[in-house]
Amino acid sequence: MTAPHSATNYPLGSALPPFTQHAISVSLPTWADNVGYEEGEKRVADAMVSGYPRFFIHLSIEKLARICEQKFGAPNEKCLLCPSKKIADQCRSFMLDRASLAGTPTHARLVQYRIYPEDTPMPSAQSTVELHIVLFPADAWPFAKQFWQHTGLGISSRLAVYCLSLLSAESQNSPVPSPTSARAPFKALNRHYSVKRAQQLPSFGSTPPLSSNPQDILSKDQSTYLEERYGRNLPLNAGAYAKRAMRRRIAGVLVRDNWEDCPNGPCAGANDVEVGPSQRGVRDVTEDDVYLFSAGMAAIWTAHQLVLGTRPPAKSVCFGFPYTDTLKILQKWGPGCHFLGHGLDSDIDTLETIIKQELSTNPSALPIAALFAEFPSNPLLRSANLSLLRALADKYDFLLVIDETVGNLVNVDVLQHADVVVSSLSKIFSGDANAMGGSLILNPQGRHYAALKAHMSATYEDTYFDEDAVFMERNSRNFTQRIRVIDENTLAVCEYLRSRSISGGTSLPTPAIKEVFYPKYITPENYLSCKLPEGGYGGLFSLTFTSPAASRAFFDNMPFQKGPSLGTNFTLACPYTILAHYLELGWAAEYGVEEGLVRISVGMEEREGLLEGFKVALRAAEAAT
Repeated sequence: MTAPHSATNYPLGSALPPFTQHAISVSLPTWADNVGYEEGEKRVADAMVSGYPRFFIHLSIEKLARICEQKFGAPNEKCLLCPSKKIADQCRSFMLDRASLAGTPTHARLVQYRIYPEDTPMPSAQSTVELHIVLFPADAWPFAKQFWQHTGLGISSRLAVYCLSLLSAESQNSPVPSPTSARAPFKALNRHYSVKRAQQLPSFGSTPPLSSNPQDILSKDQSTYLEERYGRNLPLNAGAYAKRAMRRRIAGVLVRDNWEDCPNGPCAGANDVEVGPSQRGVRDVTEDDVYLFSAGMAAIWTAHQLVLGTRPPAKSVCFGFPYTDTLKILQKWGPGCHFLGHGLDSDIDTLETIIKQELSTNPSALPIAALFAEFPSNPLLRSANLSLLRALADKYDFLLVIDETVGNLVNVDVLQHADVVVSSLSKIFSGDANAMGGSLILNPQGRHYAALKAHMSATYEDTYFDEDAVFMERNSRNFTQRIRVIDENTLAVCEYLRSRSISGGTSLPTPAIKEVFYPKYITPENYLSCKLPEGGYGGLFSLTFTSPAASRAFFDNMPFQKGPSLGTNFTLACPYTILAHYLELGWAAEYGVEEGLVRISVGMEEREGLLEGFKVALRAAEAAT
């Protein structure tokens, strides 16, 4: 195998983006590093200083948790930190249920902890934080970690830092986990991460010095400016303004999206800003139909809770091979789910057969409660036939929940078919990989809108930390323009790679690439049915190879960042199946997710340099074939 070309790779285990306190990914630059991560190799575990927040507990959260354990815990107790009592209750219920099913019953107790500056005799509501702590025996940690990972409902690293800033130095004398002693990622489950910002990234071949990259300096300056302006001294309305601006942006109702800041927060969130009819393709959509969450999985989890709370008891359907935690949510909460992992039109016939069988068994019962699908799917980029699924949903009265994260609202219109649309804002909506967030939008023209709206009005609680919302809003201001650049870059890259693939009819005697999974080539008719007139095909694609050696050579020699996420402003790649399904490779392969699959999220780099970088990787793969 050729030696890896690492012109722009950051060291193993380092934070991505570099020098970013709240970075949400980590560098895993070689195939061996990714396998080592999965197998818990010491050299990899010792190098990890960052990770995706639902899988790697941020060191600030670890420190705050240790303080809470010392203050409230009994010997051999650990804790999980929640932003509300409701979430803490849900965590405890989940832990007790899963522990019982596993044959290892446990117990958990809740503590409410109000934190305020100790030198302030009359603390304001703005300076006070209320934490809800779930305390449990240390051996029950895997169940708590499952809740943290699947739901995305735990506290954010910014909230932890803010809590620590309120505590006296004396209160913080607990040992701080070091990078080498931080709790290892939870091995019984799959993993995921996310990554960095760059308005205009270096061309291929330039080596970014770790301490003086202009983009890193810019990112640090912007971060410092925002932390000082909006962090410790948040204007009273800044968080509310930021959230309102994002809800309007997602609803598509801003007549002119103002990118400026007003005295109390983003101008797009001001009460007097001009709004008009939604551009989402559905009548009567307003910002009040959009709900924000601390993470994309929190939005998906809430969508499932919405189904459970408004429909009669019945299984849901997971249509297509999804991101792993979506399937886990449908399996672990409620009556369970039917999994149709290929997500092809032929599976719609299978779905109707399942429905008819359910009705024959119990004609008076609802056959299925809801169908969940990604559009397009991750990592195979398959687009479901939403028109047929909508017709089936109307015929048999089930809800349609669509995850538009990969397609995104700039490229596709899926709301017209869905009852509920969810998205991870942590991806391209942000692009900077320094804040988490998720959204859920209700279709006001849906048959069950009134019931869904009433349930959300009665149960929704805003636990999205204001500082995270401020960063997310600021990142999202130019997301339409960024998506246009990324769409064009990705198309150019995929056209080149497909021309040298078996699926593209290459005449090469020993091609390295078997298939390019990209919405233009995979179920294109279904994607085009929802593609907006000015929309593109998105920034994500996957590759399969003719040999394991070709997969590894291609990945190792890509001169781009390596970390398992998508939707970043810079190109990011990962050996997806290794990271997401290492303990179930055979099962994933049954659905076309091969062990050697490489998933790539294309960024905003200069196009010629981008193409040259892929040529370097492909030459190495072809030499290894």
